[in-house]
This record gives sequence, C-alpha cells and structure tokens, in this order.
Amino acid sequence: MDWDRADYTNIGDLPAKLGQNVCLRGWLYAKRSSGKIRFLLLRDGTATVQLVLVQGQTPDAVFQASDTLTQESSFQVRGKVREDKRSKIGVELDVEDLHIIQVAQDYPIGPKEHGPDFLLSNRHLWLRSSRPHAILRIRARFIKAIRDFFDNDGFVLVDTPIFTPAACEGTTTLFETEYFGEKAYLSQSGQLYAEAAAMAFGKAYCFGPTFRAEKSKTRRHLTEFWMVEPEVAFNDLEANMVLAERFLEYTVQTVLKECRDELAVLQRDTKRLENVKAPFPRVSYDDAVEMLKAKNLPFEWGGDFGAPEETALAESFDRPIFVHRFPAQIKAFYMKPDPKSPRHALGMDCLAPEGYGEIIGGGQREDDLQALVQRLHEHGLPESAFDWYLDLRKYGSVPHAGFGLGLERTVAWICGLEHLREASPFPRMIHRLRP
Repeated sequence: MDWDRADYTNIGDLPAKLGQNVCLRGWLYAKRSSGKIRFLLLRDGTATVQLVLVQGQTPDAVFQASDTLTQESSFQVRGKVREDKRSKIGVELDVEDLHIIQVAQDYPIGPKEHGPDFLLSNRHLWLRSSRPHAILRIRARFIKAIRDFFDNDGFVLVDTPIFTPAACEGTTTLFETEYFGEKAYLSQSGQLYAEAAAMAFGKAYCFGPTFRAEKSKTRRHLTEFWMVEPEVAFNDLEANMVLAERFLEYTVQTVLKECRDELAVLQRDTKRLENVKAPFPRVSYDDAVEMLKAKNLPFEWGGDFGAPEETALAESFDRPIFVHRFPAQIKAFYMKPDPKSPRHALGMDCLAPEGYGEIIGGGQREDDLQALVQRLHEHGLPESAFDWYLDLRKYGSVPHAGFGLGLERTVAWICGLEHLREASPFPRMIHRLRP
C-alpha cells in the first residue's frame, strides 16, 4: 500500500473505531512472544495499543518483519480494531500489514533500573517512558488550567522580559550577562512588570521562565523554573489570599478530574489532593512560631522558614495553609508593612502538605512612593535602576497585591514526586546544563 497517502488514526481515538480497519504509526514500546503469536506495544504519543500478529494468519512477510523490530523502532501498521477489555483503552489491533521506517539500534533505556544521573543525561530519550510521559501530560494540563482560570476571571496576559536591569528578589541569586556594553540580568520574577500591567488593566498576569543562581542541591530547587504571577489593582492581603485559594482549588481539581490515568501511572494517592478546597486555614507568622515551639523545633522569631519548618506547619492540616504577616526584615523591598504592626509585612506564603512546602508566595505591595524609596535604600538597591517602577507610585498609585506560583514545585506536589527535577522537561540545576 502507499503509506505516504494513508489516512492515519491516533491511537487515543481507537475506541471509536471498533470493527474498522485503520492505519497507525509510531514507535515500538515493548514486545513479547507466546508461541506463534507476537504482541507489539505501539505508542504514538496519544496512547499505547497492543498489536497482535498470528503466524499463519498474518502475512508471512509482515510476521517476519515484526521480529526485526527493536525498542523505539519506528513503523507504520494497518489492521482491524477489536475489543479487548483487558486493555487500558479497551481495544487492540489485529495486524494485516506493517512497514518499518527505522530500526533503532541499542536503545540505552531498558526495563532494568537506571540511576537518576544516567536518566537525566538521557532525558531527551527518557521522556518516552511511561513515568515522565505521565508527569509532563499532567504539567501540560495544569498549565492549561492556570491559563483558563485567569483568562476566564478577567485577567490580561502580559509577557514580561527575560533580560532585566536590576534585581527583584535579591542581588545574590542573579545570573549576570553582558548586554551591548552594559550589565543585564536574567529575570528572577516578572512581578514588577506585572504591577505596571495591573495599573493599566486592573487585573493582569505573566507566565514564563525565571532564573535563580542559587547554589542549592535540594530536591526543592532548580536554577530555571516557570512562574505564574497575577497582580490585581485595589486588592489587599486578604483578597490576595482569597484569589490564591480559588486559583489553587480550580487548577488542582481540574487536574484530578482530567488526569486520572496519568496519576494512576504514578501511583499517586489522590486523597490529600481531593481536600484542596477553599477556604484554606490562615496562620499568622507569630502563631506559626508558637506552633513550631510546641513541636519542639528550635526556631526563633525573625527567621525565615526552611523545609523542616514548612513541613511541620503543614502536617497539622488536611489541605494547603496560608502563613501571613512575616517579619518585614526578611521580606523583599516592595512588600508593604502592616499599618497595625510595622515590624510585620503584609505578605503570605501558601504551604502545600506532604512535605512540599511553599508553592505560592506573595502579598500586598508598598504603594507609597517615599516608603518605597526608603526600602530601596535599606536593601542597598540603586534607585536609578527602579525609576520606571517608582513611576507607578507617582501616577495614580493604589493599593495592589499579587503572588507567584512555582510551576515545577506545584507539579511535583500534585504528582507526588521526590524531586522537582522530574517536573521539568529538561531540568537545569547547579551541575546540570545538558541535554
């Protein structure tokens, strides 16, 4: 047959083709034999289906060709769809014809156990395996849910620059680069630009890659990760937390509903995720410190929470929690002090349960010009680099708030991953730049 002119069906659409002859194309995931019968697992990215070839019923040339196929060989096949209740998709294919495109030689990833370094070095091939395939499908659906939530809630997407002239989250974690004779930095956050967009549109969000030159090798850190950052004019801290919990409930419940097969591949216990429903508990920083002391954890007021503290706080609840009103001294220059207690900032973190820690950080921004200038000086930041940002407080300044959600850390929590490097298609870490 003329394979170039064939009308191909996606494997994921086969249940609707029961009893019909179809053409498929893809890659060999695995194969096995049982006497005169060959079973081939064909994947095409949409799903996987079992192909059945029976010696004496399948044409001899086709049967013999199937024996030459190796893992990840690419081929085309024609056959009849029939019901198979044992199959995940409910059908299998009786093969009538087969055309090999390329026979893969010595595919490096097999059914045996491989170490993480080997798998990361072969990440470009590891993506084809069932576990990363499921994780990245969940990531993709979560991204769509994020966009759907904000798009349907009246937010305007504003893409913010990767090259920036100054720090947003502190000067110690900047990636510096030369920019036509002057210094530039890879963006740590799109927040400052999203604030400008909020003054134009009322509600805006940015969604893109961010970079932190943190020399950290923990399971919670990447040097390149994606963040979604909404900003809302006229919002305060409480309204910001309400937005964050509505957002998290919608996105997590959407993934639970539409990615059940992928979560099953990961053997994820979804009971804790089913509890992600608003409202979330709200715990002040001061109360959180007392909770830690009651758990006999050595922690002094004024410090920032690390992984042990975040885990201890979250384990007392059955859903994510907000910790709010942190010490102003440990928060970024743009965070507004609490008028009722200036030593506290109007900030909040959302902590995920099960040891995953902070997945959302944000708060109410400083909207007073003189106070913001003073904070810049206190943090040792050059006022000239933020002249445009200060303009937002000169021309129609209003109370406003926003937050940032780290995509990979949240996907790691949803999937129940031990390390968030699995939540990135091609993770970048302190000692990993390839592939």
